[in-house]
Amino acid sequence: QAQLVESGGGLVQAGGSLRLSCAASGRTFSGYYMAWFRQAPGKERQFVAAIRWSGTSTYYADSVKGRFTISRDNAKNTVYLQMNSLEPEDTAVYYCAAGPDSGNYYRVNAADYWGQGTQVTVSS
Repeated sequence: QAQLVESGGGLVQAGGSLRLSCAASGRTFSGYYMAWFRQAPGKERQFVAAIRWSGTSTYYADSVKGRFTISRDNAKNTVYLQMNSLEPEDTAVYYCAAGPDSGNYYRVNAADYWGQGTQVTVSS
């Protein structure tokens, strides 16, 4: 059974950094994109970043460009999200997702698999 497990969330002050990890297991994710989404209280889940299986292409929401970096280690079946210059507005539950590499990486309903989420809280 395919499973995505996130880790690395926590409490950090504004301007600080966190690195999230998402460990994938249970199947091969060859040909899948891996993505991060986030959901703040009372808001819809929104796209943050995505990376293709090859790792050659990455995509970011405008709100995180220049601050967040997504990467993947296919040998370890793990995707990472390095978050720098964090802002209180980045506070949310962050979810890892995986879906067929069809170009719809930014759509919530395009993902086949989801992790359970990890809380990121940025204090001002």
